[in-house]
Amino acid sequence: MKKMPKALKDYTPLELRHLIRKGDYSGQTSGLAAGYTQANLVIIPRELAYDFLLFTQRNPAPCPVLEVSDVGSRKLKDFGTDVDLANDFPKYRIYRKGEVAEETTSIADFWRKDLISFLLGCSFSFEAELITAGIEVRNITQHTNVPMFNTNIPLKEAGIFHGNMVVSMRPIPEEQVIKAVKVTAAMPRVHGAPIQIGNPERIGIKNLQKPDYGEAVAIKPGEVPVFWPCGVTPQNVIMQIKTDFVITHAPGHMLVTDIKNSELKY
Repeated sequence: MKKMPKALKDYTPLELRHLIRKGDYSGQTSGLAAGYTQANLVIIPRELAYDFLLFTQRNPAPCPVLEVSDVGSRKLKDFGTDVDLANDFPKYRIYRKGEVAEETTSIADFWRKDLISFLLGCSFSFEAELITAGIEVRNITQHTNVPMFNTNIPLKEAGIFHGNMVVSMRPIPEEQVIKAVKVTAAMPRVHGAPIQIGNPERIGIKNLQKPDYGEAVAIKPGEVPVFWPCGVTPQNVIMQIKTDFVITHAPGHMLVTDIKNSELKY
């Protein structure tokens, strides 16, 4: 009998990274390798690294730092032993002067010796914890990318870095909102507790069916839109300050690390 191929959601983090590295998967990563930490990416020239590190320290909710690479290195020391930062994200964005110049599945040709990579926590990490707690995660149910929105929430400045926060949204049944807050608050290194519940207009969001990044999801009667700080925030900042050259992940296309979510809980 022919052996059936393993479902994508059942791949280990290492298997998934190898699949992505070979160019065999370039989709979003929500719902994959459940229980393992996923990470956002910002790669910047060394000359901007101190200011960006200070920016992340002043804004830990949207920009929780998991690991910082050595200068010019494509490897990690803590979150994965077999990682190639230039190939193991399903999709990257190249920013020039604040504009998306290119989306690509590999940044090997763009790599420079002066680049430093910042790995930031991602809310995809706590989605498995929500599901374990009996809370549906709609973007996983619908097999879509999570909806993300620009907001009017100001960030604390550091050097040239300034701007407003980006948030991700998940509709939660009203009776489960408190549980969702408790589950995610225990994981501050992947954004932690929500920043706003039930009032999108208050943070500058006019239409929940028109996200700035990702895809819209259904909101059913009795559900409340809940908003978490999002690791796409640096991309919004980069577009505002128009830095010469920055590389990031494409929204929703994360690195799946070898670290379990349970290791990040407080």
